[in-house]
Amino acid sequence: MARYTGPRVRVSRRIGFNVFENRKGDKALQDRPYPPGENGRKRVRETDYGTQLKEKQKVRYMYGVLEKQFRNYYKEATRMPGITGENLLILLESRLDNVIYRAGFASTRPQARQLVSHRHFKINGKFVDVPSYKVKPGDTIEIKDASKDLIIIQHTIDTGQDNVIPSWLDVDNKKKSVKINAEPSRGDASSQIEEQLIVELYSK
Repeated sequence: MARYTGPRVRVSRRIGFNVFENRKGDKALQDRPYPPGENGRKRVRETDYGTQLKEKQKVRYMYGVLEKQFRNYYKEATRMPGITGENLLILLESRLDNVIYRAGFASTRPQARQLVSHRHFKINGKFVDVPSYKVKPGDTIEIKDASKDLIIIQHTIDTGQDNVIPSWLDVDNKKKSVKINAEPSRGDASSQIEEQLIVELYSK
């Protein structure tokens, strides 16, 4: 299973957004809100291409998707009816690791990805260890019995009581299960994503 294993704080500083959702990223952006490197403080006029590329990289790192996989998502989005940029975000929101994160069973998407990979979850009664698995309306996700008392999951649930659960998910914290009520919409993805920039990049 391919995943990004390089430096994370440097990536967040280069993009100007805490794409890995960790505390180190937040602190680094507060203390040093400029790109890494000896020329990081210099003001460089960014080109349209640079802006578009940075937006694509931001979304890729946010959802933990490598370049080839992201391009495949974009191709699939172009074949779907509707607006390509919104379709792309809907596909990314439908990933199993993202659903675990949105449901409040993991504090970050990387953590959710690891939990899925370690076979802690079942979908419709069957174990699934593929973070990119696409969930569908009607699916039920459950934590396996042996993992329901995992401290990391319970701690995330206990400390995330104020988290807003998307309307397309029906979460039962007592049973530690999630029912997929509908497909996600554009409004369920981050409002800080400018998906049109990604479409413009791939349309060149």
